[in-house]
Amino acid sequence: MTSDRYGTDVLSGDWRAPKRGRATEAPAEIGAVVEEVTTDWCGEIVAVDRDLHTVTLEDRRQKRRTFPLGPGFLLEGRPVILTAPARAGAPAKPTRTASGSVAVHGAKARVARQSRIFVEGRHDAELVEKVWGDDLRIEGVVVEYLGGVDDLADELRDFKPAPERKVGVLVDHLVPGSKESRIAQGIMRSAVGQHVLIVGHPFIDIWAAVKPDRLGLQRWPDVPRSIEWKKGICQQLGWPHRDQADIARAWQHILSKVGSYQDLEPALLGRVEELIDFTTSPA
Repeated sequence: MTSDRYGTDVLSGDWRAPKRGRATEAPAEIGAVVEEVTTDWCGEIVAVDRDLHTVTLEDRRQKRRTFPLGPGFLLEGRPVILTAPARAGAPAKPTRTASGSVAVHGAKARVARQSRIFVEGRHDAELVEKVWGDDLRIEGVVVEYLGGVDDLADELRDFKPAPERKVGVLVDHLVPGSKESRIAQGIMRSAVGQHVLIVGHPFIDIWAAVKPDRLGLQRWPDVPRSIEWKKGICQQLGWPHRDQADIARAWQHILSKVGSYQDLEPALLGRVEELIDFTTSPA
C-alpha cells in the first residue's frame, strides 16, 4: 500500500464548524460560572439586568465586571449566547393603583372624553402612563405625546380647545425666564388660554423626577452643559451610552424602579394631579 503523503482531505468534514462547537442560547443563571472570551474574564454570575441587557461577573478575587448579554461567553468550555432568565410568575392583583387610588379590577375603560393631556417627551409620557394609566382610563382621559413645546401652538390650533374640549399640558423644565415659560405664557394669554392649563416640573429631564435612592444613588450626578444630559448621566453611572438604543435601555432600567407615586418627587406628582383635575372637571 502506498502512504498518503498529504494526509486526509481537510474539506471532507464540516471544516467551518468552530473547534468548541457552535454557540447555543443559555439563560444567565445566578451562580453559574462563565468566561468572557474577548477579555478572558472568568467569574460567577452575580447579577443580571434585563433592562440594561447586562450581566455582572465576580472573579475569585471578588472583583466584579459588567458585560452585555449575548454571544461571546463560555459555559463549561462550550460557547453560549447568554440571555436574561425567565421572569417570575405574575404577583397578586394590588388593591391600589400606582397613583395611590383604589384599584377597580375588571372595570372597562370609560369612553374617551374630548379633553386631552399633552405630555412633552416620550419618556415623560411612558412615566405618566405607568403611574396614572389606570386612573386615566377610568376617567376617560387620553394622554398624547408632544414632541416639543415648540410644537404646542400648532397642536392647539389643530385641536381647537373649548369648554368641553380642554387641554392640559405637562412641560419639561418649566422655570421662570426659560423659552418654555415664554411660550406657555403666550398661549395662556391667547384666545384659547382659558381652556388650556400648562404646568411643568423643575427637572431638566423626567429621569430626575425619579427619586435617586431608588437606583442606589444619593443624588443624580451633575452633567456639564456641553454634554447631552441623558448621555452624561449614563456615562457617569457607568452605563452603556453609545447610541439611542443604549439610552432607551437606560430609561427602561430607571422606569423599572418606579412602582408607584412614592418613587417620584413631589414636584412632579402635584403637576400631573392638577392636569387630571383640570381635564375631568365640569366645564
